Amino acid sequence: MPTPKKLFTEPDDNEILTAPRNKSTKRIFIAATRMNDGKTTTSLALFAALRTFTKQVGFIKPVGQRFVEIDGHQIDEDSVLLNRIFDVKIPIQAMSPIAVHHTFTREFLDNPSQSHEQLIDKMCRAFDRAAFQNDYIIIEGTGHAGVGSVFNLSNADVAKRLNAKVIIVARGGVGRPIDEIALNKALFEKAGVDVIGAIINKVEPSKIEMVDKYCRIALERMGIPLLGCIPMEQRLTRPNLNQIVEEVKGRWLNGRQHGESERVDKVIIGAMAAKGLVDYLQPGILIVTPGDREDIILAAIAAEGIAGKRVLSGLILTRNVLPHPKLMDMIAKTSIPVVICNDESYGVASKINNMTVKTQPTDSDKIPIIKDLITKNIDLDVIRGAFRADESVALNI
Repeated sequence: MPTPKKLFTEPDDNEILTAPRNKSTKRIFIAATRMNDGKTTTSLALFAALRTFTKQVGFIKPVGQRFVEIDGHQIDEDSVLLNRIFDVKIPIQAMSPIAVHHTFTREFLDNPSQSHEQLIDKMCRAFDRAAFQNDYIIIEGTGHAGVGSVFNLSNADVAKRLNAKVIIVARGGVGRPIDEIALNKALFEKAGVDVIGAIINKVEPSKIEMVDKYCRIALERMGIPLLGCIPMEQRLTRPNLNQIVEEVKGRWLNGRQHGESERVDKVIIGAMAAKGLVDYLQPGILIVTPGDREDIILAAIAAEGIAGKRVLSGLILTRNVLPHPKLMDMIAKTSIPVVICNDESYGVASKINNMTVKTQPTDSDKIPIIKDLITKNIDLDVIRGAFRADESVALNI
C-alpha cells in the first residue's frame, strides 16, 4: 500500500518559533542589488525550471512591501502573481507572511523586542507551511541584502534564519554590478549565509559575450560562480494599455474590451498634421493627442474603416478635452481603444516612457518568454550542485 500523505500540523500556539522546523527542503533565496533588477522575473523562471526536475516546488516572499487585500489578509503582489500563474497549492497567507505597511516601521520601533519575536514566529510558521513536502522552495527577497534592517529582518537576516542559499541578481554591465554584488556578498557573509551564484540580468544582447567573460573573471576572484547572463528582452518591458491607463490616471472612453491587454511598442505625440500621421498607423503604436485634435482622431477612424481592422494600439486624449459629441458617436462605432486623462501630451508621453513594467498575472504572453530566458541562459546544474554538496557532507561521502 502507498504511504499515506502526511498532513501539515501547526506548532502549538504557546510555542514561539525562532527557526523553521522544516530541515529537509532545499532553500534558494533570490536577492538583488537594487530595485527592479529582476528578482521576480528570476523567481518565476527558476520556479518553472525547477518544476522540470520535480513537481514539489514551493514559494514564499517573507517580507513584502507592495501588497493587495485578499480575504482580509495583506498579500504581496509577487506572491499573488506566482500563485496565479503556477497554482502553487500553498495557502496564500503562507506565501506572504509579513506585509510592510506605511506604519509598520514605527510600530516596530515603539516595541522592538516583542515585535521581533512575533515577526520571527510568524515567518517561520509560514515557511513551514510553504515548504511542507516540497523538495525545493524559492524565497524571494525585498531589494538588496540590507533592506529590512530597520526592523531586524534584512534580507541577510531572513536568509540566515531560514537557512537558505543565496543567488544575487544584478543589472547588466561589468563595473557597477560587480561592485554591488561585492557589497551584498559582504552582508550575506557577515550573517553566515552562503552565496551560491550571481545572475547578470538585462544585458544588451550585443554585449552578452563581453559581459559574460569579464563578469565571470571578476566573480571568480570573489568566489562566486556566474550562473549566467540574461539578455534584455524588449517584449518584457512593453506595457499593456491597462497598465498605462493606471499610470496616467486615465479613464476609458471606448474599446476597453479590445484594448486592456494591448501591448504598446511606441508612443507618438500627435503634434503633426493628420496627413503626417498615416505612416504611424500600425499595431503597437499609441497616439497621445489633445481631445480637440479632431483631424487626428478622424484619420484614425478612417484608417480603421479602410483597413477593416484596428490599425493602432490606442488613442490617449489629453487635457481632459472631449471630442465633439458627433465625433464621439463615430468613435463608438470602432474598436479603437480610447482613453482620456488630465495631463498635457508631453507629460503623458514622459510618464509612459519612464514606466517600470512589472509582470502581471494577466501577462500570459510573457510567461513563456521568461521561462525560456532562464532555461537558455542560466546554469541550473551549478544551483543543484550546491545542494548535492551538502547532501554528500551530511552522508559523510
